[in-house]
Amino acid sequence: MSATLQKSAVDISTLPARLLELASAHPEEVALRHKHWGRWRETTWAEYADQVARVAAGLRSLGVGPGSRVAVHAENRPEWIIADLAVQGLGGVSVGIYPTSPAAEISYLLRHAAVSVLITEDEEQLDKVLSVRDQLPALRHIVVIDPRGVRAKDIPVFADLVATESSLDTYASSVASLNPSAPAILVYTSGTTGPPKGALISHANLVASGRSFVSALGAGPRDEVLSYLPLCHIAERLISVIDAVWAGSTVNFGEGGEAFPQDLRDVQPTVFLGVPRVWEKMMAGVEIRMADASWLKRLAYRTCLKQGRRLAPRRMAGRLGVVDKLVLAGCELLVFRPLRLKLGMSRVRVPVSGAAPIAPQVLEYLWAIGIPVREGYGQTENTAICTLTPAGDVRLGTVGRALPGVEVRIASDGEILTRSAGVFLGYLDDPAATAATVDADGWLHTGDVGELSDDGFLTITDRKKDIIITAGGKNISPSEIENLLKVSPYVREAVVIGDKRKYLTALIGIELDTVGNWATRRNLAYTTYADLSEKPEVHALIRTVVSAANKELAQVEQIKRFTLISKELDHEDGELTATQKVKRKAIERRFHAEIEAMYP
Repeated sequence: MSATLQKSAVDISTLPARLLELASAHPEEVALRHKHWGRWRETTWAEYADQVARVAAGLRSLGVGPGSRVAVHAENRPEWIIADLAVQGLGGVSVGIYPTSPAAEISYLLRHAAVSVLITEDEEQLDKVLSVRDQLPALRHIVVIDPRGVRAKDIPVFADLVATESSLDTYASSVASLNPSAPAILVYTSGTTGPPKGALISHANLVASGRSFVSALGAGPRDEVLSYLPLCHIAERLISVIDAVWAGSTVNFGEGGEAFPQDLRDVQPTVFLGVPRVWEKMMAGVEIRMADASWLKRLAYRTCLKQGRRLAPRRMAGRLGVVDKLVLAGCELLVFRPLRLKLGMSRVRVPVSGAAPIAPQVLEYLWAIGIPVREGYGQTENTAICTLTPAGDVRLGTVGRALPGVEVRIASDGEILTRSAGVFLGYLDDPAATAATVDADGWLHTGDVGELSDDGFLTITDRKKDIIITAGGKNISPSEIENLLKVSPYVREAVVIGDKRKYLTALIGIELDTVGNWATRRNLAYTTYADLSEKPEVHALIRTVVSAANKELAQVEQIKRFTLISKELDHEDGELTATQKVKRKAIERRFHAEIEAMYP
């Protein structure tokens, strides 16, 4: 981060104020890029702030003011974060809704948050809302970003908000009156065990998060990020709004979906946050490409990967010798540099894995090919501020040390507790849940179980509620076993079963791309995901994966039986959260017959 930005940010107490400062100090620098119909369009900091001010004026005309709750229901796009900062600047509370949320979930969130204005993306999302409109008495206005196909004539359009006559002075006056301790955003938790809870996060929480991460990552105005994870989730909000505004970095919005790999190649971000699923998919994709490569390329890849794996521990510790560097230089030239360019990782300076546990084997692979991924740990309830792996001391299996200003300790029952300026205000209209989460001394009870080393490195065992206690009384962490299975490029999902049972079993979902490629190479015809999963040959393939994993596990942790599920798990079917976390109880209900069949 530049000295100018560091000095100017000292007295800023809200993100909207920081945006205005950047618009004044660096008006012509690029703040946003958006790919539309194959072309990248740029927005400067001055234009960014002007659009935020105009949208704020438009929202004010719809009755939005201090305390109002405005929801944004859209894919990642500039309008999302423009609306977010406009609402914050008015003293309102911005609420994100996942674009994959079904109508029933949308109804629950809008009612629970008492949303008065909804900004929705297009005809498809509008139809979801209109189907539950009679259940939403507090909702006064719906604004559509993309009006194509929308038949209703009385629906305001987002472009009309942007066209509202306004001045930065009017917006700045509103921003100047903000109370840093007041709520700025409302983030709904994943809801893996019940209805989502709304976490109220203040302006001060957001600023604390920005200061902490920008300092830890060394982020600044030359950094480029790609916005692709759901902006409703605290992880993407951290990257695309909090850190980007605080550091003055450029946020890129690609076309998303199937275009994500191309978006990555276009942007070549310098700071990149990937959830484990993204890193696993990246590794599996390389395996597919290598299978189709010439024998010479396969030989070069395997040779260099072997060297990369051998040297990865030294890389993590920052202890490469002269000979090591020469070996890696050759591999960089032949294999790793072109490979990272294809993956969109050629410029990445700070790659981070977060939001869920990642298998150490995946991290080792990424370090081997020159992507120095560091793990971070945080939650919605602490505005993502907790721990981060130090750049020069990477220890596989841990999530690093506490960030500056963060305290971490382990409770008597093994639960991880944390305390910092990022700890949230509480859950909306749920004082009991708030009291159970943040104690009288300000410690946040994370719900995770872990261990803390003597020199402060944190290891997470599992979610407290997910620990399996077998019929024999053994405590087992399912996520460690599941991650071991998901290291295989052939496994997409793994759900370990065994609570109160004599042995462990697993429901496994195959990775369609890699298993499909494997089947095609063997002239094994298939039509659908279910058809492929039912093939005896595929079952035998996954049996080798399970057997390999079992060799690394204690007897009591080994998977005795497994079943290949016949469908891809889906958010809309209630099997996954919007952030792709498995809803264990829903899975156990959905596949009850399959589970019972493994316990004859």
